[in-house]
Amino acid sequence: MLWLARASSPDLSGNTGIGPYNYVPSRDVGIAFVALFAISTVAHIVQAVRFRMWWLFPTAVFCGVFELVGWSARLYSSANPRALVPFEIQISATITGPTPLIAANFVILEYIIKTLGPRYSRLSPKLYTILFCSSDAVSLTIQGVGGAVAAIAAGNGKNPTTGSTIMLAGIIMQMVAITLFVIFSSEFLLRYVYDRPLKLPADDLERHQAIAYQLGMDPRMKLSLYAMGFSTTCLFIRAIYRTVELTDGWNGKIISTQLYFNVLDGGMVALAIFTLNIFHPGFLILPIQRRFHPLDATPSYGKA
Repeated sequence: MLWLARASSPDLSGNTGIGPYNYVPSRDVGIAFVALFAISTVAHIVQAVRFRMWWLFPTAVFCGVFELVGWSARLYSSANPRALVPFEIQISATITGPTPLIAANFVILEYIIKTLGPRYSRLSPKLYTILFCSSDAVSLTIQGVGGAVAAIAAGNGKNPTTGSTIMLAGIIMQMVAITLFVIFSSEFLLRYVYDRPLKLPADDLERHQAIAYQLGMDPRMKLSLYAMGFSTTCLFIRAIYRTVELTDGWNGKIISTQLYFNVLDGGMVALAIFTLNIFHPGFLILPIQRRFHPLDATPSYGKA
């Protein structure tokens, strides 16, 4: 798709002739990432069913499937580097795939707030999920539209710059959402650590949480917070890389350097998705929430 546009546009004449990537994708790296994302995706399906956390399907599982498709296309390209269809597939899949994984962190924050105490939060727990997941959905849509515009332009032998600009807007919106997520979650955690609630306990559950605060944070909750922070950092690094890549252009040095993509895209997403597998909320947060559940009239974590 994009290679055709390069071939027909003077400003894209820097193509090396190797193919649309400007390099031959590594077969070994492709096999490694296909295997990793397949393992993680299957594990997420099992964990979602085991803990009845159905929201993991449109988030972590969706991400895993798209990454698996994208890296399978790159693996195919390792033997057929000039083929356009797998190049188009991997561009679309790896651009949009990680976006739903970010939404998983948004959902996890809601239940961390519910467990530690909503009185430390500026917004209600549910409102965090609604706002951030909605922005995530809009970002995903923008990136998808950008990919479609680029594909149509390339199909007509035109420059796909407009499509890439739309995709860039979607990724920038994603970065803004992550930044706001970090700001709000940091404020909540600081208020919790220094015991600076925004309001007094409103019911028996919050009074129970206030007493539990005196006993210190559960080690499992600390692990959950560290894992969420690490995963968010990985996805933010990946978003920065993609922003710089698209800004540099389809024939720029960044998109033409395989190592950058392998480490800053594939590597960051793999770390983030496996972090959720290993430090799973079903293992770490669900047992803590169940301790408070008899006092809470809201649905349990697993039913969210």
